[in-house]
Amino acid sequence: MAKLTFRRHKLAALICTAALLLPASVQAKRLTILYVPLDNRPVCSSYVQQTMEAANCKIILPPEKYIASNEKNGNPDGIWEWLEHKAPKADAAVISTDSLIYGGLVASRTHNISQEELQNRVKHLYALKTTLPIKLYAFSTIMRTPRASKGRVEPPYYSSIGPSIFAYSQLLDKQDQGKLSPAERLTMQALERNMKKAELGDWLERREKNLLVNQELTRMARNGKFHYFAIGKDDNATLSATHMEGRKISLSTFDMSRDSFQILDGVDQLGLLLIARAYNEASGSKPSVYPMYSAGAGAATLPQYSDARLQDSVPQQIIAAGAVQAQSADSADLILALNTPQDGIVKDSTADDNQPFASVANKNFIGLIGKQLQAGRKVSLADISYSNGADNGFMQLLSNSGELEHLTAYNGWNTGDNAVGYAIAQGLIARDMSNEARNLLLRQRLIDDWFYQSNARRSVSNELEKHNREDLKYDLATEEKVILQQVTADCQRMVNDCQLTKGTKFSLSFPWKRLFEVDVEIKK
Repeated sequence: MAKLTFRRHKLAALICTAALLLPASVQAKRLTILYVPLDNRPVCSSYVQQTMEAANCKIILPPEKYIASNEKNGNPDGIWEWLEHKAPKADAAVISTDSLIYGGLVASRTHNISQEELQNRVKHLYALKTTLPIKLYAFSTIMRTPRASKGRVEPPYYSSIGPSIFAYSQLLDKQDQGKLSPAERLTMQALERNMKKAELGDWLERREKNLLVNQELTRMARNGKFHYFAIGKDDNATLSATHMEGRKISLSTFDMSRDSFQILDGVDQLGLLLIARAYNEASGSKPSVYPMYSAGAGAATLPQYSDARLQDSVPQQIIAAGAVQAQSADSADLILALNTPQDGIVKDSTADDNQPFASVANKNFIGLIGKQLQAGRKVSLADISYSNGADNGFMQLLSNSGELEHLTAYNGWNTGDNAVGYAIAQGLIARDMSNEARNLLLRQRLIDDWFYQSNARRSVSNELEKHNREDLKYDLATEEKVILQQVTADCQRMVNDCQLTKGTKFSLSFPWKRLFEVDVEIKK
């Protein structure tokens, strides 16, 4: 009997030892999350799935035929049916209400759906809580107000009168705040006269429909129909229709807890950000994040396409990820390093001054990042000195310093808010990744955000401008293969020159047949 007892204790000890050697993600039950993305762009779909599966979290997306692409709107009815079928086998669902109501992000701006049908689709959402017996994390968007837009992502008239509509929306915002001067009122009237009544009327009607849908969704959130609900402000400015509508929604929701509802800057990062929240809540963790800014404007920086300075938007995104802001680097689970322009003026990464020469501010900030890494802290870098790509001088010096490979995550894509959201989410989720998985994601983002966006894309753009073929930026058409070969060669050269990425096998593709984004696939 004594020998049997001894053997049992020995077996129990061996099991406990083995469990301690396993990563936390393997020890726990594998989390399964249903995910309805805005559309099939990599940042909204495949990159999100790859990030979470690197931490052993199963992400299930609807069939590709139901998801919006550059060629078609999504299929709300198909997604509804898929959700109801899959829900019993999942732990949570993160859903884009734009996909369920309009058929995707672009469709939310270009649809011809009647107000009655939109209301019927919103009513269908009311039944979700009963239909899906799992936690629901949902996100919507306030219709964007771009300064200009080409391609098929806005109503056709926007390519010609977009700048006038944007100027008009700024005055509309000022008028709503009671700040319109007599001269500005005359300007507003002139803009109204110079635009076709039908086109301006169509744009205003679309905005009204979008606002009514969002107001109804916030009422659903107030009534507990979602576990958590966020509204993202897409392509925005401090004076714009997007800013005005965000303010109206804020006034009607000021008393709601940020644990259940938030209005956030940026849109494309929301899918991953909310999945990170679901992941953290499922594990019972409330990680802390400390924002660390480069010298100069730092937290006071106003990113392009945003109506909020980083000091206001970054804390909101930390909350959205299911985390809290740490008061010091010493007490933080993750340090969010934010590379911002010293003068606070954000330009596009294709700007002439985005050269591979580091400034004194770059050197000092890299030194600060190095000290945190050497102290054993986790650092996720949001490289937002430029929009739509990396800061070449900063990244070249960081790569040469040998610290690049020690980062927990790196992001420098699209808007500052997009990159910050991804940097928070990937940085937090990395705790349950193997070094190999984390390294793969790091290399993917470097190839996309640094090598392609700030260099290969700029090179092709310059060539197209020289030959008066700027139209190809928005529709690659028959030149897609030739352009893909050129950008792949440019990226391959940079891959070979960077110590971290050297030897990486990868392929690029243009998922939306335009220059703005690529899909980077790392070959294992």
